[in-house]
This record gives sequence, structure tokens and C-alpha cells, in this order.
Amino acid sequence: MLRRNGTRGCSAERLAREFGVSVRTVKRDLAALGNSGAPVWSRPGPGGGYGLAVGASLPPVALSPAQAVALMAAVSAAPDAPYADLAAAGVQKILDVLDPRTRARADELAGRVWVNADPSSSRSIRSALEEAMAEQRVLRIRYTPRDGTTTTRDVEPVLFASTNGQWYLVGWCRLRNAIRWFTVSRIDRASVTGTACGDHTVLEVGEPPVNARPVHGRGA
Repeated sequence: MLRRNGTRGCSAERLAREFGVSVRTVKRDLAALGNSGAPVWSRPGPGGGYGLAVGASLPPVALSPAQAVALMAAVSAAPDAPYADLAAAGVQKILDVLDPRTRARADELAGRVWVNADPSSSRSIRSALEEAMAEQRVLRIRYTPRDGTTTTRDVEPVLFASTNGQWYLVGWCRLRNAIRWFTVSRIDRASVTGTACGDHTVLEVGEPPVNARPVHGRGA
């Protein structure tokens, strides 16, 4: 966030609101960043704040043991989430660069967090869905809804959605000529075609539920 704000800087109060912590915590963490070698500058008075020197790079990632375990728990508890394998690999990269003492404490704490996640759906199916979404290619699926009628459809993926413990592929169904929600666990087969998607957007899906948000959001 310091980098995004550039030369304008950012007040401690705004940082506190953004991350949901106290101003005291923000100032403590900024001091820790400075002490670790990050070129953080501060400007007192009205309109002042904190910033990162132009062109500066941040020091290697530094997580607390609890933060490291939070990442491990989140990934382990959601094996069906889109790109879950990539998330697990990313978390492992982060763990690999932790200092030995923090890593040891994180490993000890991780032993106190148990996850009993449901078996994940077919890896090949999820890989096809993930690739089609990322590359915006038409997806051919064999789908069996609750009524047991199996159909093969070409779908233009628009978004992934999670609600009530279920993951859905939401896209433009070329068979029905409409936006449809497909329960991922009911997709029996999936393959990525060479056909590019049209111009269907997230807006066509409609308004999300009040408590729904994109994964990059902080707060509702």
C-alpha cells in the first residue's frame, strides 16, 4: 500500500482503517519495517504520512508464526477453491524463506490446527476450469444436475463463486443462450477448446449477495 500511494504517502489513520488495526499497531509495524532496512519515510504535520522511497524494494517477506499458519490453514481448508494447488505452492515458497526460528514456531503452531476438508473434485476437471477461466477460452463440459439429466455444453466462463460451501462455475451457456451456474462437483468431464470467449462480463451475472466480494477485497 505504501508503494501504491507513491510520493503522496499515506497517513497512519488511513492505514489503520484499511487493515482493521489500531494506529498504534500501524506505527509499530512501520517502525519494524524501517528497522529491517526498508526505506520508509515519514512526513509530520497536516497532509503528512508515511511512504516508501521511489524505486525502493521491500525486504524479504517476514511473517509471524500465526500469519504463516493462517495461510496454511486457509489453503488446506479449501482444496476445491480455484487455483488451490498454485496457492499451496505459493504458501510453500513463503515458508521456505522464513527464518529458521519463525519456521519452527509456525510448524509447532500448525500442529494445533486440524482440518477435515471434504475430498476435492477431479484434479483434471479443476485444471480445465482454471485454464479456461484464465485464458478466456470456451469450455466443453459434461454436466449432471440434480434431476440426473446429463448434457454436454459449451460454456464461456465468467467467474467462480463460492456459497454455502459449494463452488460454482458461472458462465454463458451456449446451449441455453443464457448465464448459468454450474456446481463444480456435478461437472463429470471438462476440456478447454481453442475457441475464444465472447464479450460476456461479470455484470451479466447480476448483483452479488450483500456479503459477497471478490477475493482481493478487504471487508464486505
